Amino acid sequence: MSESTKQSQGSLARIGLALAIAASVSACATGTNPRDPLEGYNRAMFKFNDTVDQVALKPVATAYKTVTPSFVQTGVGNFFGNLSDVWSAVNNLLQGKGEAGLQDVVRVSMNSTFGILGLIDIASQAGIPKHNEDFGQTLGWYGVQSGPYLMLPLLGPSTVRDTAALPLDITGDPWRYKDPVNVRNIGTVTRVVDKRAALLDATNLMEAAALDRYEFIRDGFLQARESKVFDGDTDRRDRKVPKNDTSDYEPEYEAKPQPANDAPAATAAAVVAPADLVTSGSNTVASEARPQE
Repeated sequence: MSESTKQSQGSLARIGLALAIAASVSACATGTNPRDPLEGYNRAMFKFNDTVDQVALKPVATAYKTVTPSFVQTGVGNFFGNLSDVWSAVNNLLQGKGEAGLQDVVRVSMNSTFGILGLIDIASQAGIPKHNEDFGQTLGWYGVQSGPYLMLPLLGPSTVRDTAALPLDITGDPWRYKDPVNVRNIGTVTRVVDKRAALLDATNLMEAAALDRYEFIRDGFLQARESKVFDGDTDRRDRKVPKNDTSDYEPEYEAKPQPANDAPAATAAAVVAPADLVTSGSNTVASEARPQE
């Protein structure tokens, strides 16, 4: 059996385990928030993730940010951001957003050549916008409801819909096919540490400002995620809810852009920091944390 096949099976097994755990606790869930019926389980997993972050990830990320020159950190973020544009292009095209998909293709082409394998974000300098799309957003674009909020072990905030989409998102990551394996593993660790380092200031602010960090991250994540699925178009979101839907779900948030200059710092952090939470640590490591330069 090839190494890539083993990795695929391992990734699917981890996702399956997360769903199995969620299913096992759903019967005794007592959450009062209709979007978070598994709150008891989610809070326990949040505490576990936070402990991993405080003990391991955050200290490493702090050291990385301290000793690594800023231009190197920018290059690392740009390199992995360029790889993420590949999957963004696929999902934009799946959603029928041809212009955005072609922009992603052009970004990858420009940054991979003139940008020295993506280390320099030439495309953004040329005015070509960056998109962050995944298969969970694609499902949501076509009306698949998010389902309950779900805190995944090490992977952080998600929903049932986005968790079901994770296997395809993992498969669509070009870095997972990198050989040799030791280079792939080193790159994966560097990627996670770099993302965590980029959010140190935001998470420090959150830790100081939030009375309940779990609710702070959950509410910010759900609001930002809903906005990303519909590209901020709340009218389109409402049209996607079937008129004959008899479920108890009602959109809880008005996913409208919030001017950073008019909002308190803590509110801005709630919207920005959890926007693309996908991995580990303090539950606040974003998929595209650092703006590309």
